[in-house]
Amino acid sequence: MSLNLKSASETRYDAIALGEVMMRIDPGQVPTARARNARIWHGGGETNVAEGLSYCFGLRGAVVTALVDDGIGRNIENQLREAGLDTSHIVWFDNGGKGDFSTDGKGTLHNGINFTWAGKGLLPSVTEYYRAHTPVREVGPGDVDWDFLFGEMGTRWFSTGGIYTLLSPKTADLALEAMKKAGEYGAGRSFDLNYRSKVEPSKDRAREINKSIVPHVEFLVGNQDDFDDALGYETEKVPKDASFDVWLNIYTKMLRQVAQDYPNLKYIGTQLRGALSADRINWGAVLYDVEADVIHQAAVRENIEIADRTGGGDSFASGIVAALLKGKDPAEAVQWGAAHGILVQETIGDTSMVKQGDVEKEVARAIKGGGVSALR
Repeated sequence: MSLNLKSASETRYDAIALGEVMMRIDPGQVPTARARNARIWHGGGETNVAEGLSYCFGLRGAVVTALVDDGIGRNIENQLREAGLDTSHIVWFDNGGKGDFSTDGKGTLHNGINFTWAGKGLLPSVTEYYRAHTPVREVGPGDVDWDFLFGEMGTRWFSTGGIYTLLSPKTADLALEAMKKAGEYGAGRSFDLNYRSKVEPSKDRAREINKSIVPHVEFLVGNQDDFDDALGYETEKVPKDASFDVWLNIYTKMLRQVAQDYPNLKYIGTQLRGALSADRINWGAVLYDVEADVIHQAAVRENIEIADRTGGGDSFASGIVAALLKGKDPAEAVQWGAAHGILVQETIGDTSMVKQGDVEKEVARAIKGGGVSALR
């Protein structure tokens, strides 16, 4: 292994994630415009990684985020705690105008909410965001005691991502501050490029921010579009009917260029999701071991029925990180990442509802090419 990670006995946490968490309103089988009932979930591209590590893989996780102290904020906190995450490092904004972190009672700052319909058949998944005035945008450098978190308490891993960094200038600066501090204290670091034009329409700004952060990362996650949109790497266009091997050959050329430009990187990973419909996909994944110059490929899953595509990429990343933290080699890590990613898409919501045993069984099933048997 090319990563030298701290032992569990040296640290309070296995992983800490920095990011935004939103309440998800899920209208179920009915498109949002016609919905009259809905379910409440939560999610955030960065904190989904920590939740997978905690709930699925039994690791000690914590989140750093900011929430307004109201019913929505406490609902989100309770959901995070149900997944086993330490929520004691949340920055709470008082809605009575008191303290260093405060707002008013009329919603000048408010917790983020999204309405996400999972889609069905030929009707695609649709997410509509309400995040323009979330408190996490207002927390910047100097507001989080990283020396306490990474030094006195200690963590083996730190993770954040490209959605969070683009929310505001403060979030970009705080992410960079955290990445540097995590490195000072010897934590492994991961970053998911995860570009979203709805968050930041300017690709130039996204690239500028990401290029400042990637030099401080060991494990970088991104699909082919992300590397173009978020870092500026243009690659050959892959025909829609191209085979997985053709795509992998083109993608590998780009990965080697990224690794050459950022010699700090140890691993680069991505999932490949080919949508056949809103609820059927082809799913593959690769992990590039930079030091060995080897591409590790997970078993490819074809024509798989899913319940909800949201969170699949985050869960791929958490599967990789979990494997690395548990001492697995990269060949096994990519299998864990792919299996966790597909299983999370087969349950509703953004976050993991499966356990490590389910992941291991899915790895074995996919490699063997077998079917699915009922458990009785």
